[in-house]
Amino acid sequence: MVLSNAYNYINVLGKAADASWTRNDILANNIANADTPGFKRKDVQFETYLSNAVAGTDSLDETVSNIDLNELNCTTYTDQVSLSYRYDGNNVDIHTEGVELAKNQLKYYTLMNSMSQEFSRLKSVIKTS
Repeated sequence: MVLSNAYNYINVLGKAADASWTRNDILANNIANADTPGFKRKDVQFETYLSNAVAGTDSLDETVSNIDLNELNCTTYTDQVSLSYRYDGNNVDIHTEGVELAKNQLKYYTLMNSMSQEFSRLKSVIKTS
């Protein structure tokens, strides 16, 4: 018997991977606009939303099964609008963006690996049934 909540972790990991993919695009755009006068860096907020969604209960399984995936989305925001590193009003630090991009790529690959492991677990359960 396959339970309807068998994919809960995979669905949440998928939402996190989608947010990470979006962040990758945003960071690449920041890097591309590092020399654009007046450009303000953007970023993605997701981890706070996920933390809030899983906070407050003792059982992670119960919490994950009760997450409303339609409410768990990332948002893009302009970071430190009033801050500028240069006289032209741009606030992109190319070195910081490179580090953030590398960190985000590691996060994305980790999420993909976690989803692959969840599918492997489901596959092994189905094989033994």
